[in-house]
Amino acid sequence: MPIARSTTVAWSLSAVASGALLAGCSGSVSVGNSEPKLSSDKLATTVSEKLAATTNQPEPDITCPEDLAGKVGTTTRCTLTAKDGSTLGVSVKVTSIEGDQINFDIKADDTASPAPH
Repeated sequence: MPIARSTTVAWSLSAVASGALLAGCSGSVSVGNSEPKLSSDKLATTVSEKLAATTNQPEPDITCPEDLAGKVGTTTRCTLTAKDGSTLGVSVKVTSIEGDQINFDIKADDTASPAPH
């Protein structure tokens, strides 16, 4: 499936929904602790950067409600909010830990939720 190209700089959920993102992408972050944990803010920033790189779109607005514990199998849910207010859920799952580095997969939901009226 081709990635939807937008002529505006506004983040487009259609780019996510039609892009390779649905197959997922991955990221890793070095956290520098004896018990690795990634703060919710750093997680949101990393997910935003990875999604932008995967879809060739500007970095989307991502929020993550909790820190990500550095334990294989740990999951959390983040939310991508588009300029029109519609949202898309994003799952993050820890795949491995290498020293102080947390490796994780990122997968966006198949369907966006419409903007509240």
